Amino acid sequence: DPTRLKLWIDDPADQRIAFAKIDLGDQQAVRHLVDDHRPTHVVHLGALQSPDCDRDPELGMRINVGGVQALIEACERLDTPLRRFVFASSAAVYGPRAMYEAPRVCEDAPLTPPNRYGVWKVAGEQLCRLFHQRTDVPTICLRLNTTYGPGRDLGMTSAPTSAMKRVALGAISGQTAPYRMPYRGRENYHYVEDVGAHFAIAADEDFHGFAACNIRGETVEVADFLALIRQAATELGLADFVDLDVADDATENLFVSDLADEAIVAHFPAAPRTALAVGIERSLRRFQQLAKDGVLEQPR
Repeated sequence: DPTRLKLWIDDPADQRIAFAKIDLGDQQAVRHLVDDHRPTHVVHLGALQSPDCDRDPELGMRINVGGVQALIEACERLDTPLRRFVFASSAAVYGPRAMYEAPRVCEDAPLTPPNRYGVWKVAGEQLCRLFHQRTDVPTICLRLNTTYGPGRDLGMTSAPTSAMKRVALGAISGQTAPYRMPYRGRENYHYVEDVGAHFAIAADEDFHGFAACNIRGETVEVADFLALIRQAATELGLADFVDLDVADDATENLFVSDLADEAIVAHFPAAPRTALAVGIERSLRRFQQLAKDGVLEQPR
């Protein structure tokens, strides 16, 4: 489905892009996909996110663990070894922020995931490590926390994006659309274009061995993130359509914050980190344009 690509690529029908629709939990389908396309680099982003994993644990494990295993096995069967394998992991591999005394959480901190999704991401990382040991293919696991911006519409940490979309949709309809964040506390944010750049850099730039790295980001209170949305909306003339707050019954943020980024910078110095104010302003502008074009989806 090329819909998401239209957010970033002018022509998703570009002949260099081939689409294939398969079930990641179907080992034979994954094997045929790899055999048919014979990739030189793999970036594995496919997974069910936390709410779906909790609703259907059996399916979540089949996709989030079995899908990784199926893809790795298919890649091991290639006649010509891969040049790079990049796996989308998560900061959900860590435990609650309170268990770490250091000012920032480094990659060697104890891994005590708070939910099934995090447990299965730990499993995925370990499968990737074993894959590297068996094949010597350079392999990188990138740990994301809260990605915000165009296209970030699913999962527990899509709420900051939903808040911005409500502002843009309200401006088009002429009616303020209130939004209340379902959780409170400190949260580690990554601008969506930075995340894309991290994966591209990890796939393309010189690297050898195996590594699991936090993606670069910035940690602030949820309420402060909402304040930055208000500020950007005011500068764009959208202040009348901002009704954002933290819900009265909001729970504490489940996932860790204050992620250290020295490891990713050491491996890939060009990995970007866009300031929150800049990323929020760019996101609002993009959502405003999508709303004007009538293609901005309602927050889920």
